[in-house]
Amino acid sequence: MTPLKRLYNLYSLDRRDIYQILFYAAFAGLISLSLPLGIQAIVNFIQSGRVSVSWIVLVFIVTAGVVLGGILSLMQLRITENLQQKIFIRSSFEFAARLPRILFGERYPEYPPEVANRFFDTLTIQKGTAKMLLDFSAALLQIVFGVILLSLYHPFFIIFGLMLMILLFIIFKFSFKSGVKTSLKESKYKYAVAGWLQEIARNYMSFKKTESFRFALAKNDRLTHEYLTHREKHFAILRRQFAQLIGFKALITVTLLAVGGYLVIAGQINIGQFVAAEIIILLVIGSVEKIILGLETFYDVLTSVEKIGEVTDMEIEPDFSNQPTSCFRQIQLHTKNVSVVYPDATQPTLTNINLEINQGERIVVEGPNGSGKTTLIRVLAGLITPTKGNFYTNDAQFDKIDKTLFRNHIAGVIHGETPFAGTIAQNLNFDETVDPAELGAVLRAIGLDGSISGLLEGMQTQISPEGRLMSSSDAQKLLVARAILRKPLVLFFEDPTDKMDDDTARQVIDYLMDPAHRWTVIVTSKNPYWKSLATRLITVNNGTITQDKPLKSC
Repeated sequence: MTPLKRLYNLYSLDRRDIYQILFYAAFAGLISLSLPLGIQAIVNFIQSGRVSVSWIVLVFIVTAGVVLGGILSLMQLRITENLQQKIFIRSSFEFAARLPRILFGERYPEYPPEVANRFFDTLTIQKGTAKMLLDFSAALLQIVFGVILLSLYHPFFIIFGLMLMILLFIIFKFSFKSGVKTSLKESKYKYAVAGWLQEIARNYMSFKKTESFRFALAKNDRLTHEYLTHREKHFAILRRQFAQLIGFKALITVTLLAVGGYLVIAGQINIGQFVAAEIIILLVIGSVEKIILGLETFYDVLTSVEKIGEVTDMEIEPDFSNQPTSCFRQIQLHTKNVSVVYPDATQPTLTNINLEINQGERIVVEGPNGSGKTTLIRVLAGLITPTKGNFYTNDAQFDKIDKTLFRNHIAGVIHGETPFAGTIAQNLNFDETVDPAELGAVLRAIGLDGSISGLLEGMQTQISPEGRLMSSSDAQKLLVARAILRKPLVLFFEDPTDKMDDDTARQVIDYLMDPAHRWTVIVTSKNPYWKSLATRLITVNNGTITQDKPLKSC
């Protein structure tokens, strides 16, 4: 889909508002162009050397036109403000609804925070939309009405209109595609610079040393150089467009002054018409200049729509919300000849995986680094779609079931997951109602109750992003508590206790692996204590299962 098509689809959602803006712009344009006619009549009265009631009335009419034009502009501002607000709200909910549901293959090469950062292009669309709808619509209508009005004074002015149309055609014909292309390139490196600055901020300790600090600046220099290179290419197009405008203005000014003066001398138009025509021509040239200068905004909006479109084009999981729902009483997981090949890999990470996992099992997945343990767990959790083979839950193929319902019955802690910015209560139960006694029992079992009770605001204590103001151990306990709070049927863990000391880790593991709980536990961890309480051990090596044996739990 082209950027223009995306922009049309975006604006088609608010046709009514846009039609109102265009209506007010047309009305305001007619009023502004009626002013030269009033001035023409006033000049004619002044030439007669008489003060009359008609002259006074015309002065008041012209003044009233100026005031009415201002009122119409104010009404346009109100509508564009509503439009900007709607664009922002729709975009925010579009991102919020899509980000958790983007398919793995779509998001795999992307860094999730960078994808989310594209939301800031919404701000460019907001401001650019207001400028284009207000300035462009008024300018285009003023050009059209001005050319029509000039043609009524003398047929010569039709040539002026044709020259104007040819100029605009040439500018758009030979500059539009290259303007959009260079704007997209510029935007790409603008985001690359922003992404690198995020990396420096996220790993600020690593960049405090002299060598790493120099590396950070050197890479920033390379990225900003690329940005400036493409920015200069984009500016060259804008500069060429403006140079064409300057040439056009010079040509029109000389021609119209010479020809207009000749027409007055020849008696084909009077001095009032000449003055009025010059005013209209100045208004039209000013409108053309406004459009040319506004093309940068137009390119920015098209680029922003395209950048956001890259996110909205990502395929998301199907919506099963309209299908009848039911509750899982148990969850059995079954893989049949499952293989996974990552998009940027030539060799499979998993090959011909065949597993059957029943409700209540306690399973440890082990293997060397890079063996495929994490990929296997994420396939079983429904986070990664197999490249080959089939994955079943309760004998139903996974891509045919209601994934929302499935995920309501599973939980866990995976690598990279951290607490989010909010209160401890929100991080635990997402503002849902949870029995306080049940919550207290979980916190005591995980060993988090003491830390929370020692805080002045207790459960209402605000947590910074990634839980940076908490100890790493407490942040990990919070994630484990969140996972088990609603008693899911299956728990998926990737090293959920590696930040805890041995005694604390044992306390948490004892609780999670306790046979009194009905849930299934599937865990990968370097802590050997998990294995001592497991009922089954699966060993993965080079993407295949080399061992799958039952264990006697102590």
